[in-house]
Amino acid sequence: MRKAVFPLIGILVLSVLAAGCIASSGGSSSTSTGTSKPLKEETLIIFHAGSLSVPLQQLESAFQKYAEENLGVKVEFQDEASGSVMACRKVTDLHKPADIVATADYTLIPELLIPNYTDFYVMFATNQIVIAFTNKSKYANEINSTNWYEILAKPGVKFGFSNPNDDPCGYRAVMVMMLASLYYHKPIFKTLVEDNTNIYANGTHIYVPKVIQFKTDKIVMRPKETDLVGLVESGAVDYFFIYKSVAEQHHLRYITLPKQINLEDFKLANYYGQVEVTIGSTGKTIKAKPIVYGVTVLKNAPHRELALEFLKFWLSQQGREIFEKNYQDFLNPPIAFGNVPSIIRNEVKVEG
Repeated sequence: MRKAVFPLIGILVLSVLAAGCIASSGGSSSTSTGTSKPLKEETLIIFHAGSLSVPLQQLESAFQKYAEENLGVKVEFQDEASGSVMACRKVTDLHKPADIVATADYTLIPELLIPNYTDFYVMFATNQIVIAFTNKSKYANEINSTNWYEILAKPGVKFGFSNPNDDPCGYRAVMVMMLASLYYHKPIFKTLVEDNTNIYANGTHIYVPKVIQFKTDKIVMRPKETDLVGLVESGAVDYFFIYKSVAEQHHLRYITLPKQINLEDFKLANYYGQVEVTIGSTGKTIKAKPIVYGVTVLKNAPHRELALEFLKFWLSQQGREIFEKNYQDFLNPPIAFGNVPSIIRNEVKVEG
């Protein structure tokens, strides 16, 4: 009977060893295929318009899960939100490394980044300019889509917009006020802009000095449009010019503007084009046009292959749903120009 003990002990030892191996393997990272291979870790650097911050956070979270399950990659994101002009200048002037640049004005990509830094871009979403405020704002219960310029001009009322030298929402704000002058046949641009800053106009051509100076304290300006959200919420600023999607995302009250002013209607592109702005930071002249966002992957992107996978996900149905859930209308289909990578060609309509 004693001989039978040794085989039994051997079986128990082997069982313990096997259990230890299983526990050890269970502690390592694995892919969806069930292998024990650790996930590759990569970081994507994205320079983007401030108005894209909320949908991008959700898009990135969804892609992280997708990448782990389908690409075997653990992705971290390094986002830098700024005005779109500044996002491009980080690449062209500061030579900072980035994988993706996404702008609130698609034309900044061909004007500032092509051909040296990228060779394609995609137009993917639209928006409109509104005037946002809270219950704390002076005359909050009186302002509407027809008297807004009179409310903004009232003594004691402060309003804001982002710096046109850095941010499309800023130069679009002054465009809107010039278009309002044409639409209402009143000197709205002079009253609201010229009388309060050194931004000036010759006819319908607006000039924004490289250094903006203020003649009064009526206007509050920040580098990007989302920087003004907190000031309006606290009551330090009464109103500001902002994209409709941002106003919705932050649960702000807002008034919509006539389509001849709000830069949303593609049918009014020629009408909007009566107004143009020269910005001091780049010396570029920009013609008013319907609002369309653009995105590109840079030629020297540190993780270009993964960045293109993310862009494909961005332009997919799942990406579209994330943007539209955040009140940002998506082009159907997105439109791509230039040397369009094959990986995204099924997600876009290629033009030019």
